[in-house]
This record gives sequence, C-alpha cells and structure tokens, in this order.
Amino acid sequence: MVKAEQRKRAERFGRSAESWAILYLRLKGYCILGTRLKMRGGEIDVVARRGDITIFVEVKARQTAAGLDQAYEAVNQKRIIQAANHWLSQNPQYADTTIRFDVIGLAPLAWPMHIVDAFQIN
Repeated sequence: MVKAEQRKRAERFGRSAESWAILYLRLKGYCILGTRLKMRGGEIDVVARRGDITIFVEVKARQTAAGLDQAYEAVNQKRIIQAANHWLSQNPQYADTTIRFDVIGLAPLAWPMHIVDAFQIN
C-alpha cells in the first residue's frame, strides 16, 4: 500500500509541475496546443506554439532545485521524437513550421529551468 500511495503522490507532483510549466509558457507568449498527449511511441507533456515555432516540451519535476541539473539527463529523446512525429502526422497544418524540443525543469521554490532547443532530431 505504501508504494501505491507514493505513486499517487508522484503523479500529483508531476501534474502540478505540468500546470506550472503551462502557466510559465503562457506568460512567455506561447499558445498551448495540447497537454499530456499519449501518442503511439510515447507521451508529450506539452505542445505549444509561438509565431512560426511549434515546440514539444518535456516537463521534469524534482523535489529540490539541485536535482534540476539531472532532469535533462532523464529525458528520453527517442520516445519524445517518435510521439512528436506521430502528432505531426495527425496535425499536418504544423508540419511546415519550425519544430523545437524544449525541456522545462521545475522544483518547489525555484524559478523554472527552461532549456530551449534541448535536442535535435538526428
């Protein structure tokens, strides 16, 4: 029962971080196109657009700001790229825009760490 409760707490913590990331992106002028999108091959936390740029955002939450340095290393790029390609195939109106992959790391009482253009499609 303890593991189930820990999983629920971690899920709530992650959802809260995604909500903060969405607010952060909106304040930076992004339009949110979708959140928590489960696609073939993976999940996309946030899809947003600003100008002619469509971004796929991976949100990483940590308990401390010190843990944010390792958040980027935990990103499964292959999974996100597969999910993004599937999303783009379902939303062809965005296929000709500039595509970018960002990571937003969040921790309590710390300013969001936004890594712009965190990785490229190889």
